[in-house]
Amino acid sequence: MTDTEKQIIGLQKDTSIIGTNYRHLTSKYDKLNEVNESLIDKYNKLLAGSNSESQKLSGQLSMTQEQLQRKEDDLKQLQTQLDQKKKDLDVLTVELKKREERVKELEDVLKQKDEAVTALKKKVSDALMGFEGKGLTVTMKNGKVYVSLEESLLFATGKWAVQPKGVEVLKKLAKVLETNTDINVLVEGHTDDVLMKGLGDVKDNWDLSAVRATSVVKIITQNSSTDPKRLTAAGRAEYFPLDEAKTKEARAKNRRTEIILTPKLDELLKVLEAN
Repeated sequence: MTDTEKQIIGLQKDTSIIGTNYRHLTSKYDKLNEVNESLIDKYNKLLAGSNSESQKLSGQLSMTQEQLQRKEDDLKQLQTQLDQKKKDLDVLTVELKKREERVKELEDVLKQKDEAVTALKKKVSDALMGFEGKGLTVTMKNGKVYVSLEESLLFATGKWAVQPKGVEVLKKLAKVLETNTDINVLVEGHTDDVLMKGLGDVKDNWDLSAVRATSVVKIITQNSSTDPKRLTAAGRAEYFPLDEAKTKEARAKNRRTEIILTPKLDELLKVLEAN
């Protein structure tokens, strides 16, 4: 066998082997291509799925952002309201402070008034010490000093001329009023409920109570430099009894003259007007 024939036979074998290998390779390639196409399909499906998920997430994100924006707008609105409330609170705080200062000022004036009334009561009690418990009482009530004098200390029954003992009491009281110029004086005449028979110009209990109060006022002004503008005479007749009983003792208690001393409220009124 010639070399050429040997070469041809070798070549045929090699070709057969290569053919087999090629077919093998082709089969593997086809399978690999199928796998590749499958992978590409799966990848595309996966990619499509991912896009769907992305869109879903994007939608959720967009919704969340809208909600966040609304929340942010609400927060801004609340902040604006809060700022306004703070301004209002600051204004109210300033107003409250002013009111507290006014209340403090009023309290100070009232305290001074109470102290003045207490001091006045002491002065009156000291001046009338010898008469207290003897038809005369000095009390403090509702920011005023009450000097109550029984009829027997000032007047005879049914009369309005002040008796000597009563004049002595009123002179002592007048000196206290003279030196305390910031005191207003109200003199009230009171009778019992027994109807008075007319005696000249004094015809009834109204007349008697009023003229008795006037008699007291005149003695005060005649025996001191107390400004008459500070004094008021008033008749109460029988309509403000201390004792409602229809007994001799009750009626004697009701027949009285009350001198009511009230500190002037000029300072308090100034504060009130200023407010």
